[in-house]
Amino acid sequence: MNFPLTTHAIIEYGNRVFPRKEVVSLMPDGQWHRYTNADLYRRSKKLASALIRRLGIEPGDRVASFAWNHYQHLEIYFAIPGAGAVCHPLNIRLSADQIAFIIQHAEDRAVFLDASLIHLFVPIISRLKNVPQIIIINASEGMECPIPNIILYEDLMTQGAEDFEWVEVDENQACAMCYTSGTTGDPKGVLYSHRSTYLHALTSMSPNAANLSSSDRLLSICPMFHVMAWGFPFICLLAGGVMVMPSRHLQPAMLVGIMQKEKITVANGVPTIWMGVYEELKLHPPKEKLALREFMVGGSACPAILIRKFEEDFGIGCFHAWGMTETSPVVTCSRLQQQHKELTYENQIGIKAKQGIEMPGVEIRVVKEDGSIAPRDGKTVGEFEVRGHWIVSGYYKMDKKDSHGQDGWFRTGDVGTIDEEGYMELTDRTKDLIKSGGEWISSVALETSLMSHPHVAEAAVISIPDEKWVERPLACIVFKEGKTASETEFNEFLLTKFAKYQLPKQYLAVKEIPRTGVGKFDKKKMRSLHAEGKLT
Repeated sequence: MNFPLTTHAIIEYGNRVFPRKEVVSLMPDGQWHRYTNADLYRRSKKLASALIRRLGIEPGDRVASFAWNHYQHLEIYFAIPGAGAVCHPLNIRLSADQIAFIIQHAEDRAVFLDASLIHLFVPIISRLKNVPQIIIINASEGMECPIPNIILYEDLMTQGAEDFEWVEVDENQACAMCYTSGTTGDPKGVLYSHRSTYLHALTSMSPNAANLSSSDRLLSICPMFHVMAWGFPFICLLAGGVMVMPSRHLQPAMLVGIMQKEKITVANGVPTIWMGVYEELKLHPPKEKLALREFMVGGSACPAILIRKFEEDFGIGCFHAWGMTETSPVVTCSRLQQQHKELTYENQIGIKAKQGIEMPGVEIRVVKEDGSIAPRDGKTVGEFEVRGHWIVSGYYKMDKKDSHGQDGWFRTGDVGTIDEEGYMELTDRTKDLIKSGGEWISSVALETSLMSHPHVAEAAVISIPDEKWVERPLACIVFKEGKTASETEFNEFLLTKFAKYQLPKQYLAVKEIPRTGVGKFDKKKMRSLHAEGKLT
């Protein structure tokens, strides 16, 4: 049968098959909120209806959100496409100029704004030519708001109808969009179709990927603006898992507390989140063993040493995945296969630290500098190109030739290898590779090795100009409290894995490493600060 694959079908399934499953939120004010999938379904229908009745939202309109992870944001995820419009989560960590650019470029008709984030949004409004309708979420009684003509979320909800029929859409229409963080220019818009979202969710819940089922309780740490929370709102409903959302409570101690209280079995987040959680568990071991069986890592490469420490110290596994805003996001997942069971533990950790094999529905290849396709030998380095059911066909309002090759494959800008068994390993971004004396040096490889040093909390490596070699690596080091190490000690530590010419020219101790809006090292900013002599 020709049955459309839509987000409507996802929430209908969750309501029909798992109506009593919980949706749990630790709200911005510290209060807990609990309701069921049936409640989510009912309120999402009311909100979708109100968008059309009160705000005049029409099919294809973009409607934005500027909010934390919580149940209202989940309602927004389903109500907006349910009204035939496009759900557009805004990255709350970008600059006011970037967010203003994105709102104007997307031509958002309305913005759902968390009350606790109003102070961040006020400077954005002053930069907008046309201010969209603002709906305030979680407004407290008697709250004063400097933004005029607002609508309160619950007031809007009262104007909707529970018997609303989802707006009929073609599965190839857009249901959502996200913008890149703009590290190499203006942020770029990526549209996700109903079909691509459904297929991504269906494949991601499978055993070789997230391995999520109705027995799981997921802690969704990944922000809802980051590639639609990595697709987990949709994955969780299809899998029948309980979704737990922490809103603004992202400190390691708070996250560990949530995991204990809610008996979390699976959680997702970028490596820096898990570095903090590991240190918290070491400093304050929980009285009872966590129910957490594994944590999911994306956004950037997870150091092998962190994977090993979680396994050895707490018996918690790591599920490593790779993707981008442009790939919805997951392309590859790294799990051991049967043939790996005979390998040494060290070699098994090495495989888990790779980004993994392709998910069904996508293809990946390595393209060398000369344009030829690299062999899958685990040695030949090139740029990853991808294609598949949920890979971007072109940026919003941009020429496709800027992002895709002539044969239609998307050029990722990520560099690395694929081995004989199909496991990809990310070594760098094209813009972050360091070419010293004609030889390529991987900043990522240096970073992951430096972060395995016992005295190092974080490490980021950038290229700096060099009169003799054109470029040389500079390692920025955040030391653990009370720890330090000399240049000689670092060189000796790295020489077991790197050639002498690959060693950093300098090791610079810094208080913190600048990050992008999604938590990655902001190397563009680091290079700029270094050029100004302000990288400290």
